[in-house]
Amino acid sequence: MKLHELAGNAGSRKVGKRIGRGIGSGKGKTGGRGGKGQTARSGVRIKGFEGGQMPLHRRLPKRGFRNTSFALKLNEINLGRLQEAIDAGKLDAAGRIDAEALVKAGILRRAKDGVRLLGGGELKAKIAISVYGASNSAVAAVEKAGGTVEILAPKREAGEAAA
Repeated sequence: MKLHELAGNAGSRKVGKRIGRGIGSGKGKTGGRGGKGQTARSGVRIKGFEGGQMPLHRRLPKRGFRNTSFALKLNEINLGRLQEAIDAGKLDAAGRIDAEALVKAGILRRAKDGVRLLGGGELKAKIAISVYGASNSAVAAVEKAGGTVEILAPKREAGEAAA
């Protein structure tokens, strides 16, 4: 094999369409942009314009407001991830597990505003865990394994909305 005999695989290199190269090319004159006007120009087009009809985003009613300035940023962790860390020897199942212990074990990068425990995966170890919040399935799984869950979040009254 010689250098001049090298070639790419068939179909690996596609030649781009040459537009605006004369009427005979089939993509001449307007270059596939149709007639004149705003849509023929580069960088200009009214997004959401419906030909003078009231646009959909203005026809629909305005609804709701989520004030995220007070929202807590929580780390979410599944039970399966905890079990993996215990099996790998990163976490001590006998000790108390909290956000600080999870960061020290390298499971979480930083503590943020707390940890929310989720029920994904399977937990076999008996653990005592202290978290900001936990799903019902996670609490049930930990208690089934013989452990305890301490929830640090303040108790909500019945009238408050779920976050």
